[in-house]
Amino acid sequence: MNKNQEIAQAGAKLLADTYALYLKTHNYHWNVTGPMFNTLHTMFEAQYDELALAVDEVAERIRTLGAYAPGSFSEFSALTDIAEAVPGTKAEQMIVELADDQIKVSDAAAALARVAGSAGDDVSTDLGIRRQEVHQKNAWMLRAHLG
Repeated sequence: MNKNQEIAQAGAKLLADTYALYLKTHNYHWNVTGPMFNTLHTMFEAQYDELALAVDEVAERIRTLGAYAPGSFSEFSALTDIAEAVPGTKAEQMIVELADDQIKVSDAAAALARVAGSAGDDVSTDLGIRRQEVHQKNAWMLRAHLG
């Protein structure tokens, strides 16, 4: 496997995790209830909007490397460790799950940065580092609601 293929594989994992988190965050945006409804509904929307832009950036980087980006539910499901949203999840549990999932995506971004860095791909390294920053900040913002 050449360097671009290795980087693209790490990118595919990041893409799948990002898309799975997008779906879960969007689901929780639609279904959150309780006293924190407005705050969480608004925050979840901001996060899934950002994730929607991120999937495009990651997928386009994979294409730039000469690989095809995964783009089906079955491909994403095979690559991601993000569990699907469960109907009836309470608001506080949504926060816990999404914060944990943000860290999982940050870890996938870190893996991309490591692989790309060792291959001398500064652009993919930068993408991984920028995604880590976003996901770590989102995890912190979510956990801040738990007290």
